Amino acid sequence: MIERPHYFKQLLAFKDTEFIKVITGIRRSGKSALAQMYAEHLLSIGVPETHVIRINFEDFAFHRLKNADALYTYLTEQSPLSGKIYFIFDEIQMVSDWQLVINSLRVNYDSDITITGSNAQMLSGELATHLSGRYIEINVYPLSFAEFLNFKSIDVADALQVQKAFQEYSRYGGFPAVVLSSPDVRDTILGGIYDTVLLNDVAYRSAIRDANILRVLTNYLAANVGQISSVNNIVNTLKSAGISTSIPTISSYLALLENAYLFHRAQRYDLRGKAFLRSKDKFFIADNGLRRAILGGKQPGVGSELENLVYIELLRRGYTVDIGQLDSGTEIDFIARRNGQVTYIQVTYQIPENSTRETDNLLHIRDNYEKLLITQNYFGNPDIDGIPVINIIDWLVNENDYK
Repeated sequence: MIERPHYFKQLLAFKDTEFIKVITGIRRSGKSALAQMYAEHLLSIGVPETHVIRINFEDFAFHRLKNADALYTYLTEQSPLSGKIYFIFDEIQMVSDWQLVINSLRVNYDSDITITGSNAQMLSGELATHLSGRYIEINVYPLSFAEFLNFKSIDVADALQVQKAFQEYSRYGGFPAVVLSSPDVRDTILGGIYDTVLLNDVAYRSAIRDANILRVLTNYLAANVGQISSVNNIVNTLKSAGISTSIPTISSYLALLENAYLFHRAQRYDLRGKAFLRSKDKFFIADNGLRRAILGGKQPGVGSELENLVYIELLRRGYTVDIGQLDSGTEIDFIARRNGQVTYIQVTYQIPENSTRETDNLLHIRDNYEKLLITQNYFGNPDIDGIPVINIIDWLVNENDYK
């Protein structure tokens, strides 16, 4: 098993504390592998097997434990009478009223608790009520490009291999199962991940009987990654295609897709008025490979593909990301905020000859926060009018920017 130290360090930082470690993220991104690494680490440092209780609720062997009473009874029977007990639960949201079990374990045992789940609603409801201030969230994403190179055993110094790897990464994304598979089955695996997320994590969990509108909606979002969208526009577009729906339905479905971590919403922020602009947002997809699966293998626009890579990488690095608007028609691709610092970022496939539009937008911002232009096809000066210009590959492999 290949380690992912960025996430593993976060787990270890809260080992043997009162904080419940909540590992979240889209399916197949590596949450269960991270939980397994943690269990193996515990055993390697001398924790007895009887004190490490791990349950994966996707395993049929535990299908009888999917209600709170059955699970708690089982755990009381399995738990030692003394000593620290390490509880590790995969896909805990499959257990009804699981929050009550977790809170009881926290109160009644000398415990270290780690849970994984594939739905953002895990952190709402009773978990937030009972455990406010007592849990930490670790968001796991598909592999970063730096992790991708590590999985492939590619030396960062080998420029030709890195360039080839970037083309593969841009097209097929970073799901570990896809990265480690042969080329002829990648599309099949991606299609399976997409169907599982859409049908199991969204349609089934939310009792959606007709998944057709949901599937058409994901097609629309995938085709329009990085484009300004509103619920009204989406409804009108679907209606023009002969699909009858409503604003409440689409609003609900968008929330469900976000809760399943399939899409992420970026709000627009008015840099002049210092306020968020309502109704029109941008949506980005969790992984470029999934976008390929949704669009049936069609190659999307390289500009939106690049922008999506940067957006997800910023989230992976712990930034809160918004879209900036200065004046009508003047947009900043990303406002990335972390630990009180702000970075303004423009993303472009290439800088057009004799054009300064990308840097002009950044120069219009009158504060002194960092400004950056990320591009793929540029071999000129390392800065333009004082704005640093960095190649996308160089930026992606620079892990010093992780929190």
